[in-house]
Amino acid sequence: MPNSRKSVSCKPMSDLKTIIESHATEFAQAIIASLKDLSIDDLVRLSQGGGAPARATPAKVPVAVKSNGAPALRTKKTSSGRLARRSLADIDATLDQIVALLKKKPGLRAEQIGAELGLDKKEVPRPILEGLKRGSLSKAGERRGTTYYAEKKK
Repeated sequence: MPNSRKSVSCKPMSDLKTIIESHATEFAQAIIASLKDLSIDDLVRLSQGGGAPARATPAKVPVAVKSNGAPALRTKKTSSGRLARRSLADIDATLDQIVALLKKKPGLRAEQIGAELGLDKKEVPRPILEGLKRGSLSKAGERRGTTYYAEKKK
């Protein structure tokens, strides 16, 4: 049976250098074309470390509303999409909301607590852990089946 493998030709290093130079040139031309589309104000702001220029139509962020009609305490997100760092006062305020909710509706899961209070899913675990540590909350179950209860004051 004849050898069915085809020989693969290896390009010399000079060809690789040519390819890299070609890609670098294309990249530089693309950057120059992008810069031509920006205004002088945008270029000044970029050169001073002010970040990317603002979009013409920013996306609207929905406002969360608690069940009583008041706006929920909402942690702002940074430009990268991460939640902003919360102070202990912010966490305590969220914990107070969670305790008040669980007194009215005991036995809610973390997802339900977040939905009721209009919180992002990443905002809920830390206040719950603080409440469990302090004894103001208790839990039953494991993982996604965990339900939380407000502890009565002793």
